[in-house]
Amino acid sequence: MRILNYIKNIFSREATTVSNSDVTPPIGGAALLYPTGRRPLNVATVYRCVDLLAGSVANLRLQYMRKKGEIFVEDTNSRLHYLLNVQPCAYMSAVDFWRQVVYYLLLRGNAYIIPVYDYLTLEIDHLALVDPSSVAHDTIHNTYTVNDINAGIHDTYDEDEIIHIKNYTHDGKVGISTISYAATTLSIANTGDTETLSRFENGGNVRGIVSNDTSVRGFGEYQDSELEKTATDLDKKFRGGTRIVSLPGQAQFSPVSLSSTDMQFLESRKFTVREICRFFGVHPSFVFDDTSNNYKSAEMANVAFLANTLNPILRKIEVELHRKLVAPTLCCKRRFQFDRRDLYACDLDSRAKYQAATIACGIYSVNDWRVAENQPPVPGGDVVLVSANLKSITEAGKPTPAPAPAMEEPKEPENNEENTEDDEEGNE
Repeated sequence: MRILNYIKNIFSREATTVSNSDVTPPIGGAALLYPTGRRPLNVATVYRCVDLLAGSVANLRLQYMRKKGEIFVEDTNSRLHYLLNVQPCAYMSAVDFWRQVVYYLLLRGNAYIIPVYDYLTLEIDHLALVDPSSVAHDTIHNTYTVNDINAGIHDTYDEDEIIHIKNYTHDGKVGISTISYAATTLSIANTGDTETLSRFENGGNVRGIVSNDTSVRGFGEYQDSELEKTATDLDKKFRGGTRIVSLPGQAQFSPVSLSSTDMQFLESRKFTVREICRFFGVHPSFVFDDTSNNYKSAEMANVAFLANTLNPILRKIEVELHRKLVAPTLCCKRRFQFDRRDLYACDLDSRAKYQAATIACGIYSVNDWRVAENQPPVPGGDVVLVSANLKSITEAGKPTPAPAPAMEEPKEPENNEENTEDDEEGNE
């Protein structure tokens, strides 16, 4: 296949090769710099958003499932199960692997995973996560040229030989990083951090006007030059951290610098935090923003995060793995799926309510949940339970049968006082 593609490329028109470093400058080797000279992860809000998304994906167990009868069961005997959940490659665990995938996805726009096969067993030996800056993507012939020294990959791959997970994309072929769109907002945030550091270093930038005594009018050129020299010396002293200075002669200093309140400095910084959260789709409460919050809004924010922010990333990974690692003939017999129940692993109250609801609806049995919680099964726990207040649709239109008459029990003779007295008199 690669030989045929090489011959075809010779006689075809010139291919347009897109390197990931052309779309978004790399984060690792070469710094992604903005006008302020700082990196995006130096901004606290960006760091928190990226770490939250990457950590949420890495904490979920990725299941390789095989169809058995009418349901899908996890294939724990497969090599893919070990690679996806324990150790995808020799130098990285599964948690670090999927965390790095999301990092590349958000900060670079593209994440590339190469399945490396064992030529003896024809099974996947390991999954190589390559640096996006080392990949040159030919968008016309759909080939990828990879030169990654750390991963030990130096080859050209076809579209179906490499797992390509994309961020937001214009053409469906090359992903664009989130921070590329948020560059202006990040520059504002970096500028605010730099200004804050400068204010704390010298106690605030002082600006003002140096003038002579207002009673004297008509200054000459000599007086003006001396006044300008005094202003320059005064500015140097303020920039150097001097708090109290002396002015010669009749010179006066009138400060005109605006305070942080006048410039709405703090309000601008708060707005920048929420603007960055909008780009990443993360609610401000997840980045510890001091917004008004209550239990209901926190619950809705959590639901929106799972449905609108996290789930699309999970689906991208699931579909791309299924598309590249499963043959078309086995499309409906294999499945890759993140176990989303692990999202509530630490929320014990929500987890208990969900388990009780699934048992009441007959979806899971008691032993199903006991096995999931690593508890031994109990006798009778495999019976599927349903609520006693429910009945089938066919029974809803039928009249309720009348209850059967109860059997009358034989009455015992009454032992009243009169019969007892008569018996006693007869005996006498």
